[in-house]
Amino acid sequence: MVRFFLFFIFLLTTATVEPKLPEITPRDVKIKVEEILKAHASYKQLTPQLMGRTLQNFLEELDPMKTYFLEPEIESWASPSDQTLNRALSSFKSTDFSLFSEINQVMAEAIQRRNAIEAEIANKELPTGVKGDEFKDLKWAANKEELTDRLLRIKALQAEACDRLGEENREKFIARIDKRRIFRESEIIGQTLEERQKHTLTLLLKAATAALDSHTTYFTPTEANQFLIQVQARLFGIGAQLRDNLDGLSVVRIFENSPASQNNKLKINDRIIAVNNESIVGFDINEAVELIRGEKGTQVTLTILRETGEGEERQTEKLDIDLIRNEIVLEETRLESSYEPYGDGIIAHLRLLSFYQDQKSSSTSDIRKALEQVKKDHKLKGVILDLRSNPGGLLAQAVNVTGLFINKGIVVSIKDCNGKVQHLREIEGKPIWDGPLLVLVNKASASAAEIVSQTLQDYGRAIVVGDSNTFGKGTFQISTLDPVNGSKVNPQGEYKVTQGKYYTVSGKSPQLIGVQSDIVVPGILSQLDIGEKFSKYPLENDEIEPHFDDDLSDISPFLRIQLGSMYKYNLQPRLEIYSPYLETLSQNSKLRIETNKNYQNFLKELSNKNYDADPIELFGQSDLQLVESINVMKDLVFLMNSEK
Repeated sequence: MVRFFLFFIFLLTTATVEPKLPEITPRDVKIKVEEILKAHASYKQLTPQLMGRTLQNFLEELDPMKTYFLEPEIESWASPSDQTLNRALSSFKSTDFSLFSEINQVMAEAIQRRNAIEAEIANKELPTGVKGDEFKDLKWAANKEELTDRLLRIKALQAEACDRLGEENREKFIARIDKRRIFRESEIIGQTLEERQKHTLTLLLKAATAALDSHTTYFTPTEANQFLIQVQARLFGIGAQLRDNLDGLSVVRIFENSPASQNNKLKINDRIIAVNNESIVGFDINEAVELIRGEKGTQVTLTILRETGEGEERQTEKLDIDLIRNEIVLEETRLESSYEPYGDGIIAHLRLLSFYQDQKSSSTSDIRKALEQVKKDHKLKGVILDLRSNPGGLLAQAVNVTGLFINKGIVVSIKDCNGKVQHLREIEGKPIWDGPLLVLVNKASASAAEIVSQTLQDYGRAIVVGDSNTFGKGTFQISTLDPVNGSKVNPQGEYKVTQGKYYTVSGKSPQLIGVQSDIVVPGILSQLDIGEKFSKYPLENDEIEPHFDDDLSDISPFLRIQLGSMYKYNLQPRLEIYSPYLETLSQNSKLRIETNKNYQNFLKELSNKNYDADPIELFGQSDLQLVESINVMKDLVFLMNSEK
């Protein structure tokens, strides 16, 4: 059975062991693709455009680092003609996947060529001054000479990282990398014709599903089990998001209150080159992450390279960092509550890291309790709801959290693959706080966090402050997996598919563009290229009709009569209470940032894309973005009180 849930964005590199090939046949591939298309939000059948994407994805599944194929030998598939696309479409419908077997055969020949090149360059002097940035956005090599040069430069980059360890000779190190390469090549070629066919069909399913959009995915059985671990939010490790580089694993995010965040040991942009003194350079990221993970309470030693300084003074430092593995909770969220004294009262700061619910608590109940306690102990003048780096969570909790700050009304509308629109409403009409409200966001605020931000903005109930825009995930997924009841994984594999989009009460969707801040206060992610628009095949943005005047047309006449007058009483109106102050608030904030030396140093460091995970060390304040947001709230409270 397909289960509905709002799927939160990718924020952690999920490790998988080398997947066992699923038990699939050509007919199974056709059936699964047809099932996925039937449920998909935008595409209902394979088109020439989708087939072109599938071919491109298939090539990249086989050769992700572009170190095997030559451009001339795959040009007919990488830039297919209409004739090739029509042939592929026609063959797909008749479960004839011989075209993809042809590509696999070219790959087998490319493997032989690669092995010959490896033998040729085994004793060649390696180039110097190779940088990892050279290997971003690579194109296919035009000829054997270009491919040979690329392989030499990759070896040089890996060897340099190996030399940093100083404990392993280069020959042994390269031999280990070659062993892993040969193992992967043997999997592609297969021991038998049946194995090769299964491998081809597996990559074809991955390529076809990934052609639809960035969140539709086919999982092998092994990958499906790992996906369940992520959704069920129980991992034992260090709590860092990693990116695979040729010369190690780069740290791109550190989860709060995780082992990686303790004592400021690990930092963003650190490059992990060894785990427990074993080099991981040249490892597949899944293998490397499996080494980092382990039992709770056990120690893991990471050898890292860290760049310090700027320009000619930039240096690379090697460090060994000891961390104690612990449980990493991905979906269960904490609410962090604090306050800032202001005049004869306080400004409350509530940081919500995701939208959660279990038998003991929920994001809604925890916020309600926190605000009730604050109002009991202090004179509350304003609330900052901090949704930075909140990846989303439960859709119902997004509705309920919004309901803490509005009366009755539509919070979010979802449009499924058939174009049917369903509205989710706040029906109690008992807000816990109706005073000054800011929502603080950044480029990693996504999904349910975007629903809350944009709905409160739509109603004029809150001012959105922070990075220029949020992540831009306005889609929801369904999955054949059942993370709640823990059903067994299908030996043919599983999938998740984007079934529709969501829209806030204004009819706007954050898909692709994100929620736009009313007042831009840049934070540590503000200059990074992250978000839905940077994904490979994002779905387009669109709008539906606004629904501020809720006519209950989406529910049955019987329920409409029941809700009717009770619900219609005290609907949340569109407010303009903040409009007179926005220009002043924005100008004041801009002036403070421009004249704040710490903030200007912070922004300069961001532009260098070389900043630490914790801005305390660099700038003497724990959170410049939050500090400025509190100043914006102080201005707002002052202006509103002055007018009164």
